[in-house]
Amino acid sequence: MKVSVLILSFLFSFQLIAQPINLKNAVVLVSPSIPAPMRTTAPQMLTEEIAKRTHTTLKQVQSWPGSRVMTIALALSSDQEVAGKPVPGRTSTNVPEQKPEGFRIITEGHTLWILGADARGILFGSGWLLRNLKMDAKRLELAGPVNIASAPAYPIRGHQLGYRTTANSYDAWTVAQFEQYYRDLAIFGTNAIEGIPFHEGETPSALFPIPPKEMQVRISELCQKYDMDYWVWTPATFELTDDAKRKAEIEKHEAFYRACPRLDHIFFPGGDPGDNHPREVMAFLKDLHGKLIQYHPKAKIWVSLQGFSTEQIDYFYKYLAQNKPDWLQGVVSGPSSPPMAETRYRLPKNYQHREYPDLTHNVRCEFPVERWDQAYALTLGREAINPRPFFFAQIHGKYAPFTDGFVSYSDGCHDDINKVVWSMRGWDPNKDVNEILAEYSRFFFGWPLANDAADGILALENNWQGPLAQNGGVEATLAFWKDLEAAHPTLNTNWRWQMLLLRATYDAYTRRRLLYEEGLEKTANALLVRATETDLSKVLDLALATVNKADTEPTAPELRKKIETLCADLYASIGLQTSVPKYKAKGPERGCLLDFVDYPLNNRWWLADEFQKIRALKSPAEQLARMNVIANWENPGSGSYYDDVSSGSKSPRVTTISDDATDIAWWNDGLSRARLSTQTFQNSPALEYSDLDPGARYIVRVAGSGDALLRVDGRRLHPTVYQKELETFKEWIVPLSLTQDGRISISFDQPEESHLNWRQHSKISDVWLLKQ
Repeated sequence: MKVSVLILSFLFSFQLIAQPINLKNAVVLVSPSIPAPMRTTAPQMLTEEIAKRTHTTLKQVQSWPGSRVMTIALALSSDQEVAGKPVPGRTSTNVPEQKPEGFRIITEGHTLWILGADARGILFGSGWLLRNLKMDAKRLELAGPVNIASAPAYPIRGHQLGYRTTANSYDAWTVAQFEQYYRDLAIFGTNAIEGIPFHEGETPSALFPIPPKEMQVRISELCQKYDMDYWVWTPATFELTDDAKRKAEIEKHEAFYRACPRLDHIFFPGGDPGDNHPREVMAFLKDLHGKLIQYHPKAKIWVSLQGFSTEQIDYFYKYLAQNKPDWLQGVVSGPSSPPMAETRYRLPKNYQHREYPDLTHNVRCEFPVERWDQAYALTLGREAINPRPFFFAQIHGKYAPFTDGFVSYSDGCHDDINKVVWSMRGWDPNKDVNEILAEYSRFFFGWPLANDAADGILALENNWQGPLAQNGGVEATLAFWKDLEAAHPTLNTNWRWQMLLLRATYDAYTRRRLLYEEGLEKTANALLVRATETDLSKVLDLALATVNKADTEPTAPELRKKIETLCADLYASIGLQTSVPKYKAKGPERGCLLDFVDYPLNNRWWLADEFQKIRALKSPAEQLARMNVIANWENPGSGSYYDDVSSGSKSPRVTTISDDATDIAWWNDGLSRARLSTQTFQNSPALEYSDLDPGARYIVRVAGSGDALLRVDGRRLHPTVYQKELETFKEWIVPLSLTQDGRISISFDQPEESHLNWRQHSKISDVWLLKQ
């Protein structure tokens, strides 16, 4: 009996302790010791974000209210007291709230303390509270009691948000929209923003609400308000040996420095763009620093080694050793930079190392989607809405230990989730990705959706895994998001919600098109195979009409209409430019998925052109022979093999993955009429074959362009046919001695093409092993 009473007593006590903290009628009290402007910014952020979600504005008071009124008290951890009340938890100095940017959230009676080590600690502590509150019209609650402390693992956690024509959304934003986004990022741990103040060679965007020069100053003011470091990316696209241009550039920089109320870091990319030797670069940057510190005495200069040759890299490190420049803060590593580990190893310890990760692109970029399905690559393109939380958490974990943090590359709001993942993992590298997404969903979509929306985001990442035709989860993802949409209609004006709905719809529409259009092409190929000399013209007409049913009898028109609507909604809500003609995007490569939503997923454009060529051939025999090649392109017959080397669904024997995304062509602004397999390629693929007939003769056939230096089982073979033009063939006879064990490996040596741009390198798109 006594045991039962003790258990009941414990449970009752636990229930009292675990009761949520009701902040519905709370007041906000701010310590006067918090530095300005954070003394105003943090409570404003708290009360405004709470009011948006609860329709209740918490009052700010100057003294403690009655003993039963909940108070959110903001104070520095170094404060002795606030308005006569002692600040808790000051017994130790080796605690997170005493470290730069650190904070502690602790409940004490009817007080919820936000204790920050400094102004940023107050900001990030307030952000933690907002991410973890349950907020709606009926409640404002925090699971309690609370005693949590945290400080960031990496000091630099930022994102580049360039107000320029190239961006697919930022160029349409007002100052108010920028401020809201800065606030959103700060709530998730961001402490730096990078601007792009100079726009040489760019036509001013028709969407600019205010001129770029004015916006850059306003951005600086916002960074000052939220105590964020203001970085700027300032390449030199001219020869620094040109004295007149060099002088003009320094004067331009100085005018900008003078205009900015806050400026912390100048990032000068050595290349991408730019093509100057470090001997000129370092002298130029030293001169820039002299101007910079006249207006911003603590500001520093950073440089990247992007595009530098081995000689130039060695020169840079010799310069550091000999001159020990104290005006240089550190080195930035981005695409085409030397390896991260090597940079940290060679860089003297007194210099910092910052990553410049590309979170914004999907192909032809630093971190392409591995084995991205051809249908996505050709329609969603380079800057699609791209939540990749688990992938980027892995990338951050791989490279962050060699750095002091990051400022990411971003050209639009479409990578919003990636930014949040990097900011939160930059704060805590061990923070669970599911937890990050739950906090994201709770804050932006409401607490009831914390887990469901997080699951929906992960489902979108999984939509891009493996061959699209075989990914039945794409339809389940659409159904899941449609159910969420129906259950939460008030979110239909939320731009983050709109983006996720658009991706779910676009993915499913693309998959349905892929299955339908590939089926039409198979039917057309069957017609071509059965053609004779007497009916070949009719067969060509019928085959073309069959593949063109993709246009005349399209599939899933309701999804197509939904995509159109969501693109319009996103342009209205956040300025996302998904089309050049409709929404004034800078170019087709800049997130214009609406312009590619109907791009062929079968070869109907290519077939139309090929059929014209066939009709021009001199004899029916030649015409039938070419029709047979086309019809059997992907079906070489029993005992033979075909691989479209960069198509996940059609390359079962390919073992290599292109790791720099040069395997997706970009011809005719993305509207190429080339065969789809020709638009995807690798430079030197490797393939493995088994179960070969030891007594059979095999021929290797390759399509692509340029050179193909073939090896079979490591042995270099000499071709019998060697055509270098696009979509022509090269052939090699495989010696019988190599197939005696029923297995061969195929590889290709890399031609010496270092003098060429990667877009001009040799390409291998299709590989056949043909049994004779």
